[in-house]
Amino acid sequence: MAEEQMEEASSSAAASGTPFQLQFDKPIPFQIKLAEWNPEKDLLAMVTDDSKVLLHRFNWQRLWTISPGKCITSICWSPDGKIVALGTEDGFVLLHDVENGKMLRSIKSHDVAIICLNWAEDEPLSRTDKEDLLSYEDRTTRFFPPAPVMPRIGGLNSGDTGLADENEEAIQAFSSASCQRFNILCTGDKDGCICFSIFGIFPIGKININKVPIHVQSSGKRTSYRLQDVSISKVSLSRNLHQLVLLCSGKLINTDNLSLSNDLSVGVHCLHLDTSIFSNRKNELHQVSQQASSIQDLVEVVRASISMMSKQWSNAMNLFHEKFSALPSLLTAHGMESSSEDEFMSLLFGTHTSPALHQFLVSSLGEAGLKRIAKTIESAGRELRIVVSEHLQPAVEIISFRLAELRGLARWRSRFQNIGLDEKLMDGVTERVGMLVVQVERFSRVAATVLYLFQNFLSWVLKCVKILLSEPTDQVPSTNSELVVIFLKFLLDKDPIKQLLETDQIFEWDIDTAKHVEHLVVFGGFTDTKFLERSLAKQFSELEESLKEAFLMPFTTVSSQIHCQGLLPLYPVTSSDALSSTSTPASIAFYKDKDSQHNASSYSSTDYICFKIPDGSLNLRNFVAVIKDFCNSCSTSNTPSLSGFLLHIPVEYECVDLSLYKDNQVVLLLSGKSSSENAGRSWMVMLQTENLSFSQFSRTFPANYYNLQELEALELQLDTDYGKVRSVPHPLSTPLAVSASRGVACIFSSRRHALVYILDEDEDEDEDEGSEME
Repeated sequence: MAEEQMEEASSSAAASGTPFQLQFDKPIPFQIKLAEWNPEKDLLAMVTDDSKVLLHRFNWQRLWTISPGKCITSICWSPDGKIVALGTEDGFVLLHDVENGKMLRSIKSHDVAIICLNWAEDEPLSRTDKEDLLSYEDRTTRFFPPAPVMPRIGGLNSGDTGLADENEEAIQAFSSASCQRFNILCTGDKDGCICFSIFGIFPIGKININKVPIHVQSSGKRTSYRLQDVSISKVSLSRNLHQLVLLCSGKLINTDNLSLSNDLSVGVHCLHLDTSIFSNRKNELHQVSQQASSIQDLVEVVRASISMMSKQWSNAMNLFHEKFSALPSLLTAHGMESSSEDEFMSLLFGTHTSPALHQFLVSSLGEAGLKRIAKTIESAGRELRIVVSEHLQPAVEIISFRLAELRGLARWRSRFQNIGLDEKLMDGVTERVGMLVVQVERFSRVAATVLYLFQNFLSWVLKCVKILLSEPTDQVPSTNSELVVIFLKFLLDKDPIKQLLETDQIFEWDIDTAKHVEHLVVFGGFTDTKFLERSLAKQFSELEESLKEAFLMPFTTVSSQIHCQGLLPLYPVTSSDALSSTSTPASIAFYKDKDSQHNASSYSSTDYICFKIPDGSLNLRNFVAVIKDFCNSCSTSNTPSLSGFLLHIPVEYECVDLSLYKDNQVVLLLSGKSSSENAGRSWMVMLQTENLSFSQFSRTFPANYYNLQELEALELQLDTDYGKVRSVPHPLSTPLAVSASRGVACIFSSRRHALVYILDEDEDEDEDEGSEME
């Protein structure tokens, strides 16, 4: 009996030393649906059923808890362990700082739920290769101070810009890509789309598996297929970024002969994508993404600055117009047909003060009201100057410099044209940012003039109020009458600052001024002679559109160079079960071949795919499959053939989760079935796949879509000759979280217990404790 074998295996293991050392077994007050170990520190990130995110130390001390406010559907860590990435049900990728859980980015990558994440880092072949990767110098820091951050003034915030408003030092460090190894975040969704982002923040490619042509060579004949109604369940990018393996459900369609498609073609499939563009052009992509991601951050600073200035100035003007709107009503009540401008002109030049104006100045407005208006406008003006000088202007200047750097790279056609950096588009966006620099200077001068005129007008009105309050008189206080006249003519009912901060404003200029500006623009080597007709906000809007077009070209170019190299149908599912197949236990990993030469121009790796076969599919029950060399089998060169094996789990147990581990090992969680005598008993098993018998099998089309039945079926013998077995005193549930770098595993029971095991017997506990995050 399998139970007797397990008891025997456990006894044998106990006699020779415990296979896995239990670090602790703790009750937890929540149900965990996702868990992932930090690759560099003894930290475990978990997502609860209600989408709270928890971070725990190895000793189960909780560091922080956050509630993103969205349903979390996937999780992974950045390769350096400093960022935790969360995929949401509505297609966002949320990037959080490991130190405190603060959100660093919120990026809308997909339109539907993100099912899986994989963040892969390029692994340099040698020291020379690493030095070559980082040889590009970001010269911005040589000429500019640190980049400005989002403005926060007077309790106002910048709104939802996709950037965090807090933790500014972490944001700047995260945005500084020059010191990072090249890495790519892959995200897969339930509608079959995969997105690629350099450093997790700069989108560089997107493919829709539903539209990817799949060409299969069989018996000397090439047949074309495509997948329909695809849902991605797993993605894994190799460590040299050269290839990507994914698991997905969908219907396989023979595009050469649609009549051959049938119900059996609906299943779970494995695809191999050629992503060599990332490895072959990593230096160029690194340089472009470094500049472009910083530009995108600064664009958000500009957007927030304009929004902030508009809110601040609008609040001040609302108060001004609220107080001064009482005068037209009083004029009408007194039966007078004059305007507010006429009344103030009469007061300015010493004529009789009308009863309406006297009542307005003394009773409606008053000295206190005037002082409040003056203080509000002075405060708004001061804050406008702060936003312009500390946020808007430096952001625009650094954008201009970085775009000039990209423009220079675009002229190196032999290297950068292949990744879509277009010289003509970069010329256009460089000119637009130059016009934005001029618009910022124009805004600063207009704002300074308007504020000076406001200050002069309100000061004069205040003197008038004081004289009227002291004694009725027609005496007019001395002032610069020309400035008051200018204010009454151009600012009493108009607002130039507001107009410059709105996108729908068009400014008209006389013919002489227009010709003079056109001459200066052409003399400077530019083509935009109409820029003075646009507002600051409109100029920024046009820069955004130009940037979007310029950065879309690399995105489109790289996307077009990602191709499908191979297809392996794994097992059929019914159409109703296709979506649930995304939750079937599966794991993908790449292992570097032991005989690889590190000083060569490239190294070889072997992909391993491990998955549970749903009961009834392929007429199999309680089976786990392990396959290797799928990518190599798709190559046209003379490489090892596709091979694998089937592992039959004892009938009293079911595999609730699994994970590939280091050194070609696989970890299985077995839980007793509720209908068996072993309900409530569970086991954790770690198998060394090299000790098991792999058999080769074919990838023949179209006679039989699914060839896994050709594999040799092995019974899971629970002895320690080819693996380790550990009894677990709880019924187990998903997820299983293993850390190859730390040599630990965390498992969860359906009774809400968390258990952490040390997988490697020779693991140095002292070293583990010392490596915990301080």
